[in-house]
Amino acid sequence: MQTIIRELRGIPMFLLKEYLQEMGGRLEDENLIRAEGWSVTLEKMEPFRLGSLSVGQTRLTIEIEDHLAEEFLAQFGKKTLRAGA
Repeated sequence: MQTIIRELRGIPMFLLKEYLQEMGGRLEDENLIRAEGWSVTLEKMEPFRLGSLSVGQTRLTIEIEDHLAEEFLAQFGKKTLRAGA
């Protein structure tokens, strides 16, 4: 079992919860999504500020069985990938 911490900017918490549920998780508490072999706790952070720009941030604490980590991170990475012009 391992713990992975990720901090994401610009993706609303409700959308992160939706992505994790699409990956097989169940919402067990307001900020806890759990599936067989993994769980993710979401924590709203202070917004990231750059001048007058303010962007929401979320910290994800992922508890996951070692053999699931690589696949989970690849799948979650695709869901959270954002491209700019």
